[in-house]
Amino acid sequence: MDKKVTADTRELPDISQEFKAKKDGDGGPREIRVQHAHGGLKGRWTMNSMTIIMAALAIVTIFVTTLSASYYYNNIRQNLYTRVTQSASFINRFLNSSYDQFLSASESFVANMEDKDKLEIQIISSAGNILSSSSSFTTIGSAPGTKDTAQCLEQNATIVWMGRDSVSGERVISASAPLVDTNNNLIGCVRCISSMALVQRQIIVIVLACLLLGAFFALAVELSNRYFIKSIVEPVMKINIIAKEIAAGRYGMRLHKVYDDEIGDLCDTINHMSEEIGKAERMKNDFISSVSHELRTPLTAIGGWSDTLIAGGATDPEEVIMGLGIIQKESRRLTQMVEELLDFTRLESGRMKLNMELFDVGAELYEAVYMYENMLEKENIQLEYDIPDQMCPVNGDRHRMKQVFLNIIDNAAKYGKSGGRIRITLSRDSYTVMIEVRDWGVGIKEDELPFVKEKFYKGSSKQRGSGIGLAVTDEIVRMHGGTLNVASIYGEGTTVTITLPLANTETRPAQLEPEAQEQEEKES
Repeated sequence: MDKKVTADTRELPDISQEFKAKKDGDGGPREIRVQHAHGGLKGRWTMNSMTIIMAALAIVTIFVTTLSASYYYNNIRQNLYTRVTQSASFINRFLNSSYDQFLSASESFVANMEDKDKLEIQIISSAGNILSSSSSFTTIGSAPGTKDTAQCLEQNATIVWMGRDSVSGERVISASAPLVDTNNNLIGCVRCISSMALVQRQIIVIVLACLLLGAFFALAVELSNRYFIKSIVEPVMKINIIAKEIAAGRYGMRLHKVYDDEIGDLCDTINHMSEEIGKAERMKNDFISSVSHELRTPLTAIGGWSDTLIAGGATDPEEVIMGLGIIQKESRRLTQMVEELLDFTRLESGRMKLNMELFDVGAELYEAVYMYENMLEKENIQLEYDIPDQMCPVNGDRHRMKQVFLNIIDNAAKYGKSGGRIRITLSRDSYTVMIEVRDWGVGIKEDELPFVKEKFYKGSSKQRGSGIGLAVTDEIVRMHGGTLNVASIYGEGTTVTITLPLANTETRPAQLEPEAQEQEEKES
């Protein structure tokens, strides 16, 4: 039984899944919303880049501030700890003497200390009162405003404390070290205090420097963004203008390529598209003009002879027969042209159908040759046809393949008439069958040869035709899994070679028609 297959000859683009029609709850297609971008591409790019820059700047500023504060605080803490420990060791040497000598030595040590402008040293009694101080603003006999003194006297250990002084109200860091005599009795403690104002000012300077550097960096990025956006937006705007011009029908317009990058590739694509659309438009106009001419010529002949015969102008029987012959010939040519147009339309829309069956391609080729034999003889064209010794079974549509053979032979007769000779050969190997049609006509120019299979292309030939016959023929051969090649030398002739895959010979006897089977049995 013959089986029908439909070959889709169109190459559809790969449509993204995002843009395919999807059904929502009410059964209709889900609407794809287009987001409105304020400021266009420039605004989106600036917003995105500056958001990232500001976030990075904030992170870096926080990190540098935290690192700097930790460094300064730890450095001051370590310096105070070392200073108060050394001071306590120095004062402890006087604790073996009398208490008055201890007070005198302590007051002398406090009065003669260096760096009075950076820190303050106090001598604290075991009761927690200030005995002496390097600062004139400290009240002698008062209690310190920080917790490190009480903890030092309570734990008999060096204590470092940082916080706000309850007496002065400023942030300070203080360290207290115990003073003990030779009997390990706690006499009091020595206390070093440093204001945090200098450190805080230093940290603020670092933060401001980071912010200034970040602002400079952000400004540089913004200027760079403006230059980059300019190099993107302006070409895109030009591309948009050219695309609108092309859409308005001004085909062939070109973009000037500035950079060899993605934008440059897009310019090349737009230019190629414009050229191809312009070429297609010219081919369409040429095709319409050619078809109009091809239709008008036979219609004029048919109309003229019809009027003549109706009016009784042709009284000679031979003249009447000649007129009817012309009407019949031109009607067949019109029918052939309409069939070509219908086949072309089916191919373009993907509705070309093949009635697949197993048949002998040699038999179909012979029928096509037989149909043209008398015509070629009248045209004084010598026809050579080599009959194969074995069958050439293929899977396909026998009628479409006969259409292919008729078109190729007709072209050979039409364009190779000046050579006076056409040779048709059929051969096969283990996997393929090859049909070759050779003429000795004028041939095809070398620069036109690559385009002869394109639709609507007629080149410099003055022969009548629509320019789609060979394109339809090539597509039919391709649908059968074969190839059609055209080779030509200008002035020497043209050779058209059709290659088709052979069918599986194991299934051939059951599917060949009875006449073909009987012929095969006789040959065997």
